[in-house]
Amino acid sequence: MQKELARGRRGLKSVIRIGTRGSSLALAQTREIVDSLKKVAPNIGCEIVPIKTSGDETHESDAASTKGKSMFTKEIEDSLIGGEVDLAVHSMKDLTADQPAGIVIAAVPERVNPRDVLISSEKRKLQQLPGHARVGTSSPRRKAQLLSARSDLEIVDIHGNIETRLRKLEKGEYDAIILAAAGLKRLGLEKAVTEFLSTEVMLPAIGQGALAVESRGDEEGLLQVISKLEHEPSRRAIEAERAFARKLGADCRTPIAAFARIDHGKLAIDGLVASVSGKMLLRSRIVSDNPSPGAVGEQLAESLLKQGAQIVLEAM
Repeated sequence: MQKELARGRRGLKSVIRIGTRGSSLALAQTREIVDSLKKVAPNIGCEIVPIKTSGDETHESDAASTKGKSMFTKEIEDSLIGGEVDLAVHSMKDLTADQPAGIVIAAVPERVNPRDVLISSEKRKLQQLPGHARVGTSSPRRKAQLLSARSDLEIVDIHGNIETRLRKLEKGEYDAIILAAAGLKRLGLEKAVTEFLSTEVMLPAIGQGALAVESRGDEEGLLQVISKLEHEPSRRAIEAERAFARKLGADCRTPIAAFARIDHGKLAIDGLVASVSGKMLLRSRIVSDNPSPGAVGEQLAESLLKQGAQIVLEAM
């Protein structure tokens, strides 16, 4: 049965090679996909292929100021296009707005908690932090929303993987740091969390908490197998968020955020555009039964543009 399913352009391989970044989080995410594949296709073997990206060789802020998100995916996608790997696993929030020619998002597995969390050295929640507390984040989105909520905080850049950032907090370099709940969960570090931030305070990044499994678009058999990992509600939410970002023409330097979910059969999506200082912050919500999640995301973007989002974007 598995051989019949996977007769694509190149036929079914006995071992599927899966490309990913080599960080501990990326490898944990990829092992999650491998475990899921073993359940739906037990006769297919998997080999994880770590690939160093240009984004791994520079600070995140440097990546944002040059080629942006593609620095974290380009080399992996090039390997996929070239046939060196058969699948690629990414954090959805690392993907550019559109896939390179010949590549598709073959599956969006069920999304985990998309929220951001605060971790503080003295276990103080956001509103309990003292004035001028040093909070570590390199994300313009997080910085804008933090300053909107607490203009008295000192936001300080922080770099490195999750473990490195936690060590810097322990050494006293920061009073608190902001991380994604999903990454901590996948690394088994949830106990470090001081506070799960409400989406009313901190709207997540586009695609945060979700994974993307990419494949070549003409591998029909492999696509059929990978489609078994698909979680349709998560796909709809992600498509709406990504359409929102595309419509705004935003990149990773732009403080935008969106969070979509299925609520009583309808697609609900919140979106935000802000200045880095947090002094200008526009927010809107749409709940729609439109069957096209992309159209809903675009509608949300248009509602913010009517509020003056273009002025905020042009000021970046």
